[in-house]
Amino acid sequence: MLERKVQRKAKIAFFCVGHSTYWGQFEGLLESLLLYHGEAKKLIAQNDVEIVDYGMVDSNQKAYDVSVKINGENPDLIVCDMITYATSSTFTPIIQNANAPVILVALQPLECLDYTKANTFMQLQNDNICSVPEFMCAAERLNKKIADVIIGKLYDDERAQAAIAEWCDIAKVLNGLKGARIALMGHVMEAMYDMHCDPAAITSAFGVHVPLIEIDSLVALAQQVTEEEIEEKCKLICAEFDMPEPKQDPLTMKLTEKDLYVAARSAVALDKLVEKYNLNGMAYYYEGVNDESEQRKMISSLIVGNSILNAQGTPMCGEFDIKTCVAMYIMDKLDIGGSFAEFHPFDFKGNYILVGHDGPHHLRVADGKPVLRSLKKYHGKPGGGASVEFKLKEGPITLLGITQKGDGSFKFVVGEGRSEKGAIPPTGNTNTRGFFYPSAPEFLRAWVMEAPTHHLALGIGHKANVIKKIADILGIECVIVNEKLALQAAWQEK
Repeated sequence: MLERKVQRKAKIAFFCVGHSTYWGQFEGLLESLLLYHGEAKKLIAQNDVEIVDYGMVDSNQKAYDVSVKINGENPDLIVCDMITYATSSTFTPIIQNANAPVILVALQPLECLDYTKANTFMQLQNDNICSVPEFMCAAERLNKKIADVIIGKLYDDERAQAAIAEWCDIAKVLNGLKGARIALMGHVMEAMYDMHCDPAAITSAFGVHVPLIEIDSLVALAQQVTEEEIEEKCKLICAEFDMPEPKQDPLTMKLTEKDLYVAARSAVALDKLVEKYNLNGMAYYYEGVNDESEQRKMISSLIVGNSILNAQGTPMCGEFDIKTCVAMYIMDKLDIGGSFAEFHPFDFKGNYILVGHDGPHHLRVADGKPVLRSLKKYHGKPGGGASVEFKLKEGPITLLGITQKGDGSFKFVVGEGRSEKGAIPPTGNTNTRGFFYPSAPEFLRAWVMEAPTHHLALGIGHKANVIKKIADILGIECVIVNEKLALQAAWQEK
């Protein structure tokens, strides 16, 4: 399996709140609460994030001072540890000035009080939930939003730990979007109105910059590639892919030495392009004037190199679809893949639909070893060459489409289903058997009624609710198609 080169990271601002009056009333209470705060910190740290711990905030002045420090650190997430009762004045300056989403964590040390020994000291050690309503009300009155509240036990609570892990993943997405450079190269495929997108709108919505790359820059970098670099890339490709004999599709051939060589050379050039322009992703499309032009040769040979880059943490997608490239980027930062996909034919007999594309793909979520085939021609596009074929791992899957509405604003269209084993067409393209509730046709009707683009990012696991939280933070409308279908079914039952 290809190793991730672009690591997922996030910075978490962490502090606990308390009521300073208690410290003079109950000797040792502050010290014991700070020990519990350290235990909560360990739960966050196990998710491979950087934590900046501001300790106890027990007065309004401390809260103001901490808010200034937090903003100076530019965190991706702010976590307030509700360690005992605290007045909301210990929190309001922080959320009022916050530039990152804020969540409250109320994790009770004891599963229950020992009522034969219970006392006020013990109660205050376990009063984690007590001021949560007050904090929520204070935030509401300030017209600020608390993104989430995690309620549970400090020890041996898998649900609470999973919720913390989920928010650490969200923080990694937000970290990745800050200053990201997701490029465009070439132009929109003729007449595809759903692909047109204003780069400034992408910057406004997601906070990423959109470098505009010339195809000639990639051609020039390919001319600098050495034979040694090509040989090393060929070894990597041969180790990561199978190259079987063709089956029934007359467009396919066993991978030729020429196509392997050209794909390896282009893959090295892509690596150099990513490094030279400090890219975090790219969407591209180009045609060139004829089959012998350097531009057409180059653009026809990128699928393998782009699929490798996807697996290494730099999403690349075709057809100039930067919206789907952003969707792939979000999925990759959640570590669930993010393959470039669209819907293919139904299997009405089996009640599923094929979901895939002609490339590029995310090799880390492939079911088994991906296949390389030589294609005599790419359907609907100029050129031919090496192409990647695989299906996603069996199990739950998530679909994320990013579309634009008539007013120019963005919208997330999200769905969940299952990938199941079975034959796929041996066409040199990815295809996954996608099963959806209550049926594939009903799900697809609900999907298309949301006016999506025809592309989407395809990942493993059920992550619709996580993606919805990301959309809420970004201020983007998000529709989970499964929820709409469930509401319709419930209404019909009534």
